[in-house]
Amino acid sequence: MSNDPTRRIAEEAARIILDDAVQDYGLAKRKARERLGLPLTLALPKNTEVEQALVALQTLFGGTEHTARLDSMRRTALEAMRALAAFSPRLVGPVLAGTATEHSAVNLHVFADTPEEVLMALFELRIPFDSFERRLRTRAGAGYEEFPALRFIAGDTPIEVTVFPCHGVRQAPLSPVDGKPMRRAAEAEILSLLTD
Repeated sequence: MSNDPTRRIAEEAARIILDDAVQDYGLAKRKARERLGLPLTLALPKNTEVEQALVALQTLFGGTEHTARLDSMRRTALEAMRALAAFSPRLVGPVLAGTATEHSAVNLHVFADTPEEVLMALFELRIPFDSFERRLRTRAGAGYEEFPALRFIAGDTPIEVTVFPCHGVRQAPLSPVDGKPMRRAAEAEILSLLTD
């Protein structure tokens, strides 16, 4: 472990994300600082530093198990995207970035005139789901906006689908990791990740 306290927090936060099913980087960093007994006045690492520490841990300890889990989650994402093809689905988040843990959900963005269209599609597919609201930033310096979202299980993999208006395909919300527009991937890019 590093002697740099900020780096130590990043490394411990990555362990918390992996071991304790914490998905929120901010919460993981605060828990890490507390667990390490470091002062509250100490600056926390950037989310990108935590993500780098997470990748390092997964590379070091995850090995083929992590690769197989990621591959399986990406295949499940493809199946869900094909079922929701009418809504131009895009994969986002840890499954796309390669940092998914066993506690991660597959996150999809879909685009529709109304959220009810997506609900009806799931009803027709006989897929039971729960509804919730997802809070995302769409512009730097702006507050959060709420978007309708749905959660269901495919096999043993949780899928979370956030519904955007049709024009939302042109502007991705901001990533909670680096504050830049989220990377979104269509089917072709996911296939290329599986091929690689």
